[in-house]
Order: sequence, then C-alpha cells, then structure tokens
Amino acid sequence: MPNRRNAIYFFIAAALLAGLATGRAFFFNLAYLLGAVLIFSLLWAWLSIRAIAIARQSSTSRTQVGQRFEENFVVQNRGLLPKLFIEVRDESTLPGHRASHVVPWLSPRASYRWSVGTDCHTRGEFTLGALTIISGDPFGMFLLSRRLAATSRLLVYPLVVPIVRLALPSGMLVGGESNRRRSQSVTTDAVGVREYAPGDTFNRIHWRSSARRGELMVKEYETEPRLDIWLFVDFSADSRVEFPMLRRVNADGSGAVIARNGMLPPSSEEYAAAIAASLARHFLDQRRAIGFAAHTTMRHVFPPEPGGRQIVRIMEMLATAESTSKRTIGELLKQESAQIARGTTVVVITASLDPHWIAEAQIASRRGLRLVCILLDPVSFGGTQSSDQAVAALRTHRIPTFVVRYGDNLTSTLALPPV
Repeated sequence: MPNRRNAIYFFIAAALLAGLATGRAFFFNLAYLLGAVLIFSLLWAWLSIRAIAIARQSSTSRTQVGQRFEENFVVQNRGLLPKLFIEVRDESTLPGHRASHVVPWLSPRASYRWSVGTDCHTRGEFTLGALTIISGDPFGMFLLSRRLAATSRLLVYPLVVPIVRLALPSGMLVGGESNRRRSQSVTTDAVGVREYAPGDTFNRIHWRSSARRGELMVKEYETEPRLDIWLFVDFSADSRVEFPMLRRVNADGSGAVIARNGMLPPSSEEYAAAIAASLARHFLDQRRAIGFAAHTTMRHVFPPEPGGRQIVRIMEMLATAESTSKRTIGELLKQESAQIARGTTVVVITASLDPHWIAEAQIASRRGLRLVCILLDPVSFGGTQSSDQAVAALRTHRIPTFVVRYGDNLTSTLALPPV
C-alpha cells in the first residue's frame, strides 16, 4: 500500500511540473483529481475503523487443563457506510487461542459473528484481549488501525485426574469411610438429625430442625471424628526438575509449561500441581476437611476446611503457582507443621532428595503426625540424581512413599501400595 501511495505522489508531482512547464489546465486538473483520490481514500479508511462495536462473550472465566474454552465474537457496523473488510487481531495470552479473524463486507447496521474454541493445555492466569481492528479504503491506499484495550481474565486450573482409591496403610486416614458408625455419645462430628427418643439428652436437641418439623429432633454423631488432612506442596526453585527448553517465557518474564498430546509435560512442577489438585478434589468429595500449605513468592496456608470454598482457594493458588520459592520443603514442613494436631495426616508432594527435609519429616512423625510422601522421581523428569537413597531413608523412618515418574498413570500409581 505505501507503494501505491508513492505512485500517486509521483504522478501528482509529475502532473504539477508538466502543468507549470506547459501551462495546460489538464495537468493541473489531473493533479487535483489524484489529490482528491488520496483524501477520499484516507477519509474512507478513517471512517472504516470508526462506528464499530465488538463484543466477546466467553462461557466461563475459569476452566481447567484438558477442557475446551469457547468464545463468541460479534462485530456490529453502527455507521452509515459499509465496511469493505475488517481485520480483527486478538492479543490474548492463552496458548493456542486463535481468535483473530477477517470480517468480510459488512453493510450499515449489520453484524457478523464467529466462534473460537481452544483446548486448554496450560494452567495459569491469562488475559483475553486487547483487540486491534484494521481496515482500509476501496483503492488500497491506506490501512489504519484502532486498538480496543478492554481485557478480561481467564484462570486455567491444573489437570485433575480421578483418584479412585488412595492406597494408604490402614489407620493413616483416621475416621474414614470404614469408621462412619453412629455414636450414642456426643463427639465433634455431627452427621445428621433424627427423631427424639426417650433417654436422649437435651444438649443433643437440634432446635432449628425441631421448630421446622414441629417435633423434637436430635443430632447424631459419628463414633470418632475424622481428623484433618493437610497437603504440603513443594514449589521451591531448587527442587524443580524438567527437560531443557520446555518452559515458555512470556513477554512479561513469567513462564508456563505446555502439555503435549494430552499428557502432562515432563516437569515436576506440573506433576506436583496436578497431584495436589487431584488429591484435594478427592478428599473434599469425601467431605473431608483439607488444609493446604505451599511457599512460592508468597506464603500460602489455608486452614482445614471442607466444601467448595476450600477447593476454589486451592485450585486458584495451584493455577498460578511457580517453583520460585527460596524456601525448601524442609523449611516449609518445619514452619507449618508445628501447629498441626497429633494424628493428622500430612501428604508431602515433592521432587526434593535433600536429606534435610527427610530429617524434618522424621521429627514431625515423632511428634505424632502421620506423614505420607509422594516423591516425584527426578531422573524421569530429566534430572541426574536417583531417588533410591531418599526412598530408602523414608522407608527407614516408616513414612509411606509413592514414587511417581514421568508418564505414569496417576490414577493407577496412587492406587498401588506405597513403597
């Protein structure tokens, strides 16, 4: 297009020179005509990117690795002139999200729609937008652009795999399904209400249910309350292991690892996030109270709590977590386990082979915590140090350990007895 304008500039200059040299009005009129064409083209191009409304609608602001994200776009011509073409360039940061589109002829007051679907392979927080619209004139002289800076946020949660059965030794999860028996005495775990029977004490009466039903209702309790479960996830920079050239660096300096062929990428960080998310979903579906602790650039500690609010907190944290912390898993365990009650099950997810954290695990175990380790084998993720010595040390301290390697089926691996 600059070449076309340069040609017009040349002919205008030539026509003016010829008019001055010959004095003939034809050359001046030709120069005026070509100048008018340029002005007309510039005005048309300017109007082409005005009086345009673009709406983008997404099905959700949160999705998950492995799911498909859908967006619908509507471009409306609110002007009185037709739009010959409109190129819409999308600046979204979601990997693989190809929302850019070329809108053909658009009549006055008409609209045009298209949809975009993207399979999410990368957890993280991404920006949808901004949009840049580009259009021009009928003669192809000018291309003008206009940027629509409106943006929205999309949060992609980590992959969640089904945990059919977590093969922990008997007694690790006190108060599990096998222990859900009715109790004749008051405990801390109420599970329902029933009609009042002679002999029931007044402190068991559930007054709200009694008022609603018009008869006395009493609370029922389980024989032994189910103790909390804590997830300790290692996001220290020293423990991250992944194959070289795997991490994609964004323009803002942040990094993201992209899954390929429907599999988790060979990164211990991604496996740790997926395992933590899967276990949190598994235990919360069982109506267990889950606590969560991890250190990234910040300290993230969520006290034990059942229900949907807790899973949202955990998933939002895991969506953006990166292995950037200078605090090791040993320091995390030492700092955060001091306030945890005896008998609580603590699941540690790490790729660290540092003997210091194993020593901290032994200390925590002696204090009455029931530790379980999910150890990500560094060699399978591109590391050089074998996990055999760490596994042997954990076994010596009687800490059940699941060894997870790159490419393992997590559903099957966590259902096998720990080493």
